[in-house]
Amino acid sequence: MAKQGPNWDGLLKWSLSHADGTTPPRALSEEDRRWFMEAMQSQTVDVVKRMKEITLVMQTPEQVLESHGVTPQDIEGMLDELQEHVESIDMANDLHSIGGLTPLLNYLKNSHANIRAKAAEVVSTIVQNNPRSQQLVMEANGFEPLLSNFTSDPDITSRTKALLAISSLIRRNNPAIAAFRLANGYAGLRDALSSESVRLQRKALNLIYYLLRENRSDCNIVTELGFPRILMHLASDEDAEVREAALRGLLELAREKTDQSNDSSKEDDEKLKQILQKRVEGISLMSPEDLGAAKEERQLIDALWSTCYSEPSSLREKGLLVLPGEDAPPPDVVSQHFQSPLRALAANRNSDTVSSSDKNNPPLLLGPGPSTQ
Repeated sequence: MAKQGPNWDGLLKWSLSHADGTTPPRALSEEDRRWFMEAMQSQTVDVVKRMKEITLVMQTPEQVLESHGVTPQDIEGMLDELQEHVESIDMANDLHSIGGLTPLLNYLKNSHANIRAKAAEVVSTIVQNNPRSQQLVMEANGFEPLLSNFTSDPDITSRTKALLAISSLIRRNNPAIAAFRLANGYAGLRDALSSESVRLQRKALNLIYYLLRENRSDCNIVTELGFPRILMHLASDEDAEVREAALRGLLELAREKTDQSNDSSKEDDEKLKQILQKRVEGISLMSPEDLGAAKEERQLIDALWSTCYSEPSSLREKGLLVLPGEDAPPPDVVSQHFQSPLRALAANRNSDTVSSSDKNNPPLLLGPGPSTQ
């Protein structure tokens, strides 16, 4: 009769016996057995202890995990639990000190796409608003597999999660931004904009906007790579978030544009004018409810028109720029795409190494975790 579920007892025995890769197997003592069962059943979870247990499993070869009944879904559940723990900046930094960062980064090269994607998501949580962990990931050569997954992973979810991690890794991190530029990361962003995945397009557009705001000289790079025409195409996209993000990118490029004399520039200007006019026509036909939802798009179109053609857009004439009850200035959209409220809050408080016993049923070491959207 087939065994039901992972063989936790046997896996712990193997992990303890092979932790350093040199010692021969030893019998599982009663003390070790009691330690393991208490860890599984305790209602108050010692976070560092749990992270050490997870690290042991991450260091275990895949074939050994399989022989003990551990499935890829079990690993995903384990990474879900780890992600909860590293929401705390202190715990995120401790992951390296207990030896867990390198095996986590190795999961970025796992043969299972879901594990690669989940590992990238955990990395994103670790480095978000965390300069110390950003540095540790760069020193552990974590940037390379993330970029490789973003640019060439056959699984679109893995690509998207890798881009999410890269966005968190390079935020306010000049060495990482330089590495991204030198590794031809902009070419990867250009390819992502041509993807059929709306989620990947959104994340790529948000990162482009951030990079252009942080490094004005990069406007020349993206122009040479042909981004303006791609952004103009996306400015007419069916997805409202894609349209707005494309307009933000075009606005940043327009503000840096200095050469208005060459023919290709004039051709692009005329094409952009036609696109904006068409969007104004579409906005004119919107219901009041849809107009309210398109507030930022209306403001971006007017700002872009004014920047490119030195005159207000027809949205002003039509009374569609600012509706009654609306504030005129557009919001700063940078932080909403890159700031995690939970992580920002965690950065300003000391986190306990032992979590409270709020949960009646804490997750098992390798139990299935909640799905990630």
